[in-house]
Amino acid sequence: MTRKELYGFMSQQKLAVVGSISVDGSPQSALVGIAVTDALEIIFDTLSSSRKYANLTRDPRASIVLGWLGEVTVQVEGTAYLPEGAELARYKQVYFAAWTDGREHEKWPGIAYFVIRPNWLRYSDFDQRPPQIEEFRF
Repeated sequence: MTRKELYGFMSQQKLAVVGSISVDGSPQSALVGIAVTDALEIIFDTLSSSRKYANLTRDPRASIVLGWLGEVTVQVEGTAYLPEGAELARYKQVYFAAWTDGREHEKWPGIAYFVIRPNWLRYSDFDQRPPQIEEFRF
């Protein structure tokens, strides 16, 4: 599996579950709308009042799982951060290309945009026999 093939699969996904760590160390998960860069970074928006916002700004370790049709999934572990300035504008363009209604969210009080940069990724396709499972480190 090439990086281009990974991007092809990941960029077709609209939803993912992001995992973060609460202040007491408990895991927390949330469904988010995503966009993916060709560097396999995952972008999503959230409100600053959400649990994931508090968790990820305190402890940027994040996990995310995407893939809903069949038995093909991508699991990612990485670091989340809030881009700013020109970098944020660039990521928003990627996000808005995937979510055209995302521009409406910009008006919401407390809206924030996270980027997760992967440091580990596993692609799994259990629709194949034998299954195709590949891991990547970044």
